[in-house]
Amino acid sequence: MNNSPIQWYPGHMAKTKREISEKLNLIDIVYEVIDARMPKSSKIVDIDDLIKDKPRLLIMTKYDLCDKIETDKFIKYYEELGYQVIPVDLMKGTNVKRIVDVSEIILEEENRKRKEKGLKPRNIRALILGVPNVGKSTLINRLVGKKSAGVGNKPGFTKSLSWIRIHKNIDLLDTPGILWPKQEDQESAHILASFSSIKEEILNEDQIAGFILRKLYELYPKSLEQRYGISELDDDLIEAYDTIASRRGALSKGGVVDYTKVSNLIIRDFKNGYFGPITFDRLK
Repeated sequence: MNNSPIQWYPGHMAKTKREISEKLNLIDIVYEVIDARMPKSSKIVDIDDLIKDKPRLLIMTKYDLCDKIETDKFIKYYEELGYQVIPVDLMKGTNVKRIVDVSEIILEEENRKRKEKGLKPRNIRALILGVPNVGKSTLINRLVGKKSAGVGNKPGFTKSLSWIRIHKNIDLLDTPGILWPKQEDQESAHILASFSSIKEEILNEDQIAGFILRKLYELYPKSLEQRYGISELDDDLIEAYDTIASRRGALSKGGVVDYTKVSNLIIRDFKNGYFGPITFDRLK
């Protein structure tokens, strides 16, 4: 299995960060979006340098897909650090209204200050940030109440900064997904890759599939056994791949195991949620 380090930082990400810095003085509140299945790995490393001291909501998407026992530990941890955390179910729209409610409270305070200065009230301006494929576009659609933002399930779908009116009182600055120039923490980089936050085209599918198998074996061995009939993992994963191939028909002519096909099958099964509620991050 290829275990070369994962690095991915396209030029548009550096450009996005620069444009955010230039527009930060227009922003009243930041919606920091993270994935409930990877509440540590999907948190932008240098976000505090980027957004300075702006008020923020930590919006945890895909809460319906996570292991709530583990993710709730992160919610408590972030709340103890002073974050206002809002877990949301993007499919049902659960808790989305709370984002608007909290934003309007901040707007009231902002407009009170404007009134004292003799200025007219105005809409609140929010900035939404997150790593690629964390569900920003789907969240925006939920906030608007109809299909407004383009929704892509590939990282890097949103290409530029753009303003969207998501509510009569809220204007939102949408941004492309951003990562950080050097993935020092390769565990987090592999978790990001497993959940499609790093473009699959630059990844070695055997490396990612192997990581998914080992992580499932470490954290959710019962799910792995139920799906593939694997109760032990060998170091080189060959036996595991052979078992999956025979169970799922990932064989080429002559009954030879097609290892690339098995890797893609593992990644696809993981992406489709066939292992049940999953959270790959853990609090140390």
